[in-house]
Amino acid sequence: MNHYDYLIVGAGLFGSMFAYRARKAGKRCLVIDRNPHVGGGCYTENQAGINVHKYGPHIFHTSNQQVWDFVNSLVPFNNFVNSPVACYKGKRYNLPFNMNTFHQLWGVSTPEEAKAIIERQRAEYADIEEPKNLEEQALKLAGRDIYETLVKGYSEKQWGMKATEIPAFVIRRLPFRFEFNNNYFNDTFQGIPVGGYTQIFNKLLDGCEVRLNTDYFANREYFDALADKIVFTGQIDAFYNYRFGELDFRSLRFEHKLLNGVSDFQGNAVVNYTEAEVPYTRCIEHKHFEFGQQPDTVITYEYSQKWERGAAPYYPINNSRNNALYAQYAALAAQTPNVIFGGRLAEYKYYDMHQIIENVLNMQI
Repeated sequence: MNHYDYLIVGAGLFGSMFAYRARKAGKRCLVIDRNPHVGGGCYTENQAGINVHKYGPHIFHTSNQQVWDFVNSLVPFNNFVNSPVACYKGKRYNLPFNMNTFHQLWGVSTPEEAKAIIERQRAEYADIEEPKNLEEQALKLAGRDIYETLVKGYSEKQWGMKATEIPAFVIRRLPFRFEFNNNYFNDTFQGIPVGGYTQIFNKLLDGCEVRLNTDYFANREYFDALADKIVFTGQIDAFYNYRFGELDFRSLRFEHKLLNGVSDFQGNAVVNYTEAEVPYTRCIEHKHFEFGQQPDTVITYEYSQKWERGAAPYYPINNSRNNALYAQYAALAAQTPNVIFGGRLAEYKYYDMHQIIENVLNMQI
């Protein structure tokens, strides 16, 4: 006799949200995760009184009132606004591309001046009808100054290849904001949970049996026999033993540093490094997410790197080859009625946190 209604593989956002809703519906859930902690990529760990985003910065944003009310019912959120800064050859530029950026690049003060320069530079590439790669796409959209200063080097590091080799679809558009507004997001609501993200997962999983340091694939038959249905949040190609081949991802490496006696290292939560010569893509100073006043600080250098089997997958590479391959796995999943696939890895789709929460809130469980 089965012991559980659901075996949930992965204690990240999708798995934890599903467990929360299933428990509320009176279902019995077993949640397993191969990590030593819950929270997946959203996991935060307290160090020197600072909540460190161990797997890269997570800024919650949404325009969905239901989603915002839900997360705040678990933990109160602060009013942090994501306003990243780009560093290129020692100079700082505001992101996203807005009037502050254009003033820093060209000294302009009005939207008309900025638009004139952008249009003049774009006109130099008017003969590019169908961009063949990221470089051509960016030049056609933004002109040379923005491309070389803020797009080229960062994109090459992020994708691990030259801009002339990166598919054009990566930047279908480059949004320009002709106002002095450094808010990266356009959503109605934005913030960071006071006290870090891990407590959210503890709330979501309260009342569920959770087994950490537990690898589903190491004892698959045993776990499959424990529940009526499986909720799988890992890589869909791994679930099917790579039957049609491997899906491609980009991976990340993080270098965390505690700086004793340094109260403020860079004056901002996120600084992107957009020149190719700097090996990391960005530096995170975690205390700024919660307006910390601690005497020390923790910073993280983030490096983009090639994914290989066994490494942590972060970003799906949704080019034509991978999308076609995923479609084969999705068709197979549709024929596996006792398994629910959900989340970035299982659905091979880049999701923001609010999208995962909205999806699970709207599911029939």
